[in-house]
Amino acid sequence: MSKMQEILENALVDSWVRHFPRSGRQINQAHETDAELIEVAGLPDHYLAITTDTVAEEITEGLYQDPHTMGWVTIMANLSDLAAVGAEPLGLVVSVCIEPSRDAAFSDGIAQGMADACRDAGVFILGGDTNSTRVISLTGCAIGLVPRKEKITRRGCNVGDVVFISGGVGIGNALGLARLAKLPPERFPERLYRPCARLQEGQLVRRYASCCMDTSDGLLATLDQLMRLNDLGFVLECNWPKLLTRPALEFCAGTGAPPWLMTAGPHGEFELAFTVPEARREAFLEAAHALGLFPIRIGTVQETPALTLALDSGERVEVDMAPLRNLLQTVQGDLSRYLEEFRGWGRKWGLE
Repeated sequence: MSKMQEILENALVDSWVRHFPRSGRQINQAHETDAELIEVAGLPDHYLAITTDTVAEEITEGLYQDPHTMGWVTIMANLSDLAAVGAEPLGLVVSVCIEPSRDAAFSDGIAQGMADACRDAGVFILGGDTNSTRVISLTGCAIGLVPRKEKITRRGCNVGDVVFISGGVGIGNALGLARLAKLPPERFPERLYRPCARLQEGQLVRRYASCCMDTSDGLLATLDQLMRLNDLGFVLECNWPKLLTRPALEFCAGTGAPPWLMTAGPHGEFELAFTVPEARREAFLEAAHALGLFPIRIGTVQETPALTLALDSGERVEVDMAPLRNLLQTVQGDLSRYLEEFRGWGRKWGLE
């Protein structure tokens, strides 16, 4: 269950990586970090962190319809990768590809979303490129610095470590489910989806945590990837009011959607999921609270390489996320079939 190649996206990444010679300056291996870590001459105390991310599929499939969302997420997705390695950002460059039929108001909306995200995070766009294309594609590249002595990756957790998230999750999958089910926009307004990169949290986490990854692919997929990389498992305490944000809980209450879907879907947000050794837990929480940060304890690391849900009923359910993480490819992009089969796995696990 813990094999990386069981996940089709991991296999796809590896199929590309095998073609490229590896730089002797690169510190991390494939899959090990959200952002790449590079040794740079003249920076003896830091690594350069660099990442790139594109927002395109979410627009083509109608998940994002507001240009402000498109711009906001382009920036935050890249900054979140820096946050997950504890980087201090230097800035971003962006590539904007938009259909020539779009009017200036639409382009301005994307630009304003990018500008607002940068303002919120305290970073700057340093430059970029513009193109006219048949479909919208928005790409960012973010760079930052990480102290060498505080390097953190997705590897390194140990049995007994405490699992935290930087904040509540679920708004990403609430929006995704609302779009897939073709619900009226008022059931989950798109403006509620404004996830923020946890840069301050990442810079704190790198001092205490044993591994870290962002939740951009959903909480359970994140824990599943960490499980496969570390060959250890996780017990997730399914206290939904603690795990989920208020908008996600209200969405579940208003639509009848089961809370587990808010953690299992592939469209997450940009919280950090990380593990802290028990011996450092108290010091970490004191430091976090002193900064006005309140990470949420959600479980523990276990020896068995499995993802175990500890339900409020006292029951424990072991879930295999591989079928769900591979489902979109399995159904060949058929979104109506995707939603039906996704919920079918929940019923199979006894979660519905």
